[in-house]
Amino acid sequence: MPVLDRWRRTTAALLATLALIEICWELWLAPLKPGGSWLALKALPLVALWPGVARDRTRALQWALLLLPWYFAEGVVRGFSESGRHALCAVIAAAL
Repeated sequence: MPVLDRWRRTTAALLATLALIEICWELWLAPLKPGGSWLALKALPLVALWPGVARDRTRALQWALLLLPWYFAEGVVRGFSESGRHALCAVIAAAL
C-alpha cells in the first residue's frame, strides 16, 4: 500500500516539524521572555509521540489526535492576539 505509506511518512514528518517549530518558537524565534521560556517544554509530548506515529502505532496516533487540537487552538489564539514574529510562528504552527 504505497499510498498509505506515503500518508504515514507525511504525518510523521509534519509532527516532527510541528515539534521543531514549537521548540524554536519559544527558545529563539519569538520567546515570551528574552532568552527563551519554559513554554518550549510543550513540544515534549510531540517528541514523545513521534516514534510511535512514525511506526504507525494506533495508540500513538490516538494520542496525537487528542493533543493536536490544543496546539491548533494555541496557534489560532496567539495568531490573532499577538503581532510580528509571534503571530507568524503561531500561524505556521496552526497550519501544520
